[in-house]
Amino acid sequence: MNNKGRIVSWALFDFANTSFSVIIVTVIYSKYFTNIVAGGQKWIWGLLVSISMILAAILSPSLGAIADLSRNRKKFLLLFTLISVVCTALMYFVVDGYILLGGILFIFANIGFESGLVFYDAFLPDLTEKKNYGRVSGYGFAAGYIGALIVLLIVLFILPEQSSPNYYDRIRLSFLIASAFFMVFSIPLFLFVSEPKRKTQIKKSLFKEGFRKSYNTFKALFIEKKLPSISRFLISFFLYNDAIITIIAFASIFASNVLHMDDFELIIFFIIIQSTAVLGSFIFGIISDHLGPKKTITFTLVIWIFVVIGAAFVYSVGQFYLIGLLAGLAIGSSQSCSRSLMALLTPKSSEAEFFGFYDGLFGKSSAVIGPLFYGIVSDISDERIATLGLGLFFIAGLIILQKVKEPLKIIKE
Repeated sequence: MNNKGRIVSWALFDFANTSFSVIIVTVIYSKYFTNIVAGGQKWIWGLLVSISMILAAILSPSLGAIADLSRNRKKFLLLFTLISVVCTALMYFVVDGYILLGGILFIFANIGFESGLVFYDAFLPDLTEKKNYGRVSGYGFAAGYIGALIVLLIVLFILPEQSSPNYYDRIRLSFLIASAFFMVFSIPLFLFVSEPKRKTQIKKSLFKEGFRKSYNTFKALFIEKKLPSISRFLISFFLYNDAIITIIAFASIFASNVLHMDDFELIIFFIIIQSTAVLGSFIFGIISDHLGPKKTITFTLVIWIFVVIGAAFVYSVGQFYLIGLLAGLAIGSSQSCSRSLMALLTPKSSEAEFFGFYDGLFGKSSAVIGPLFYGIVSDISDERIATLGLGLFFIAGLIILQKVKEPLKIIKE
C-alpha cells in the first residue's frame, strides 16, 4: 500500500477509537453512571477516571520501550484495543446500583483505550516527513472527531423520548454501538500499516530490558536533564492536558446538573463540538506546519482559558452552545499540535518509549489530579467554581511551554 493509504488506515484508528471517548467518557456513560448507577455521587466517577489513568500511566512507558525493542507495536495495540472493545460491550449489563461492575469495566476499558494510544501515536514519525507531522496528526484527530460525530448521530437516532419506559435500555445500547464502531474501523490499521523496522537485537529478558530502558530515559529526562525541551514540554502537557481531560470527563455532568440539559440537548451540544473540532484539527494542523506547534499550542491554550471562564458564567443552553463552538476548535487543535510537537522532539527509534512518557506517564497521570479536584470541589461547593479553577492548569501549562525550544530548522523547511 502507498504512503497515502497507510496514512488513511492510520487515521481510521482515530476515527474508530473516538467512539469510546465520546460515548463512554464524555457524553453518555459518564452521566448514566454518575446519575443512575451511582445515585448522583460525582466523586465516584472522578475516582474511576483517576484510577484508570494512573494505572495506564504506570504501564505505558515500560510497554512503549518493550514495543520498540520487540518491534511488536501492532500486537500491543491490538491487545489493548480488544480489552477496551470487550469491556465497553459488557457495560450494556450495568444497571442501577451496579457500581462495582460498572466501575471495574470502565477502568479496564479506559486502560485499554489510553494505553493503546501510546502505540498508535508512535506510528506517526514513520508515516511522513517531519515537516508534515502537524497536518498528518491533524488528519488523525479530524478523522476521530468525524467518527465521534457519526456515532453521536447514530445514538441520537435510536434514542426515544426520555419519558419512554425503555429509555435506559436504549441508552445502554449505545455502549454496544461504541464497542462495535471501535472494533470495525480499527481493522485497516492492523492490515495495512506496517511495523517500523528496527536493528536492535535483544538477548536479555524483554520485560527486564524494557523496564531498564524506560528508567534510564526517565533519569535522562528529569534527573540528568539531558533533554530539557522534552522534559519541559512533558510538564507543560501534564498541566494543560489535566484540565482538558477533566473537561471531557465532566462536560455532560456539568451541562445536566447546572443547565438542566436533557440527553437530546447534550448530544446536539457535542455534535457542535465534534464539528468544530474537525475544523480545528485541519486548520491548526496546517498552521502548525508553518508557524510551529509551540506557537499553535500557545494560541489554543489562550482559547481554553476563555472557554473555562465562559463556561463558569453561562446561564442558558444557547450560551453553552457558543462555548461549545470555541471548545471544539481548542480541543482538536491542542491535542493534534501536542502530538506533532512530541514527534518533532522525540529521538528516532525510540518513538513508542517516548510516547509512553507523553501519552502514558504524563498524559494519563495528569488525569489523576484534575478529575478528583473537580469532583471534590463541585461536591462541596459549586460546579462553576470547579470549572473556573481549571483555568489555573491552563495558565501554568502555558507559562512552562514558553521555555520549550523547537527544532527551528524543521519549521523553516
